[in-house]
Amino acid sequence: MARPDDEEGAAVAPGHPLAKGYLPLPRGAPAGKESVEPQNGPKAGTFPVNGGPRDSLAAASGVLGGPQTPLAAEEETQARLLPAGAGAETPGAESTPLPRTALSPRRFVVLLIFSLYSLVNAFQWIQYSIISNVFGGFYGVTLLHIDWLSMVYMVAYVPLIFPATWLLDTRGLRLTALLGSGLNCLGAWIKCGSVQQHLFWVTMLGQCLCSVAQVFILGLPSRIASVWFGPKEVSTACATAVLGNQLGTAVGFLLPPVLVPNTQNDTNLLAYNISTMFYGTSAVATLLFILTAIAFKEKPRYPPSQAQAALQDSPPEEYSYKKSIRNLFKNIPFVLLLITYGIMTGAFYSVSTLLNQMILTYHEGEEVNAGRIGLTLVVAGMVGSILCGLWLDYTKTYKQTTLIVYVLSFIGMVIFTFTLDLGYIIIVFVTGGVLGFFMTGYLPLGFEFAVEITYPESEGTSSGLLNASAQIFGILFTLAQGKLTSDYGPKAGNIFLCVWMFIGIILTALIKSDLRRHNINIGITNVDVKAVPADSPTDQESKTVMLSKQSESAI
Repeated sequence: MARPDDEEGAAVAPGHPLAKGYLPLPRGAPAGKESVEPQNGPKAGTFPVNGGPRDSLAAASGVLGGPQTPLAAEEETQARLLPAGAGAETPGAESTPLPRTALSPRRFVVLLIFSLYSLVNAFQWIQYSIISNVFGGFYGVTLLHIDWLSMVYMVAYVPLIFPATWLLDTRGLRLTALLGSGLNCLGAWIKCGSVQQHLFWVTMLGQCLCSVAQVFILGLPSRIASVWFGPKEVSTACATAVLGNQLGTAVGFLLPPVLVPNTQNDTNLLAYNISTMFYGTSAVATLLFILTAIAFKEKPRYPPSQAQAALQDSPPEEYSYKKSIRNLFKNIPFVLLLITYGIMTGAFYSVSTLLNQMILTYHEGEEVNAGRIGLTLVVAGMVGSILCGLWLDYTKTYKQTTLIVYVLSFIGMVIFTFTLDLGYIIIVFVTGGVLGFFMTGYLPLGFEFAVEITYPESEGTSSGLLNASAQIFGILFTLAQGKLTSDYGPKAGNIFLCVWMFIGIILTALIKSDLRRHNINIGITNVDVKAVPADSPTDQESKTVMLSKQSESAI
């Protein structure tokens, strides 16, 4: 493994020179041309990636020269993705060096800092809704006003997602992280000035800033995982990054009912308790912003995987954000995932926002237990997220796992719906935990599945679009379920969500599983990995070459 990425003096291992924007060519291979050899495998040529020139995946995979069996090649490539020594050459076919890859110890620091400030942002999202009756009484506003303190997170995300993902793609990971952490800190401090009964608009202003910060947070887990972590840990890293947001929601369910009990008969005490919660949040957010500025780096010195090596070093001026967006919307499997992810995550947002109202309808005076049920729902989901991430890293069965978790989430929602009114709150704890395990555990699955089927497009862009879909569905579901809950009871609102989740199951089953990133990492070379428009001449040429390779292999 290479030395830490902040040691600027580290030299590239001998025999691994990298031209700007290119991977190495084998000796004797003419640059810019494709040749096909039926028995000995393809030689490396040049393909553009993200609009810039890039060597073919044959060079990236290292599966060159000599007869080969696909399984043996995959095993050999996996074994050499992460070299053990700092100065050791990456093994490959003779005279065919692969790009240098190594894991940086800093990756854990980056992941931890991101997870913590994501936690604080999620805490601020749910801190009002879980004690909606308390805040409604303090500010003298309706429950709908309090619901909007949660829904503003969803509303802000939709128009801001495109500038946010553009900023991530063109200005990088560090600046995006600083904006997310900084705005989260600023919003928390503004709320500290809103602890008076006539200042609801001030607390809404602070919440709006926190909602803008969320735009620079939610799309980062898959980007951080891909840029900093190796192929055998990338899904677990993504799940851990999502875990921070889930943990923040869990803390948001647990702490506000404890810190701000329902003491509306004593307004001064209520104001003091709210102030304590706001100032404590601000202090933690400030500390995390400072740590982000100190420790967060753009990327490691060496790429952690062959898939990342194939994307790095392309000329920035060749990148087109519009082409990337257009490519994503031409990708039918991704469009289907966009809808199904929106349905599932939007349903989770709606249940989280309205949980207090649902519980209090059947269990009056149980504000604290409503928070604990929310905590149970999210903590179970955190366990589900980590287990799903580990399972994906071990099996790479993205579609199968996603579909199974979707079906089980639907079953959990049905059980939760029809046991909510039995009169035993312990049953709600159990059914809420089952629902959370699968519904919240689905979140990192969607991110990672999207990265696989859209590679080499930007992870931040695909994740950002998934989150935008989730926010749109979340707004619609929260408004519709809230109306149904008010007029007909919680059961009607939950049945509404069940119907939509069943539609999501059908659409998930239709998604074609094309694991592009995984194929690069295991050495499969007949994969088109260029971020250029589907109808461009370059793309047509690559398709011709790919088909030619497949035909020769069949012969």
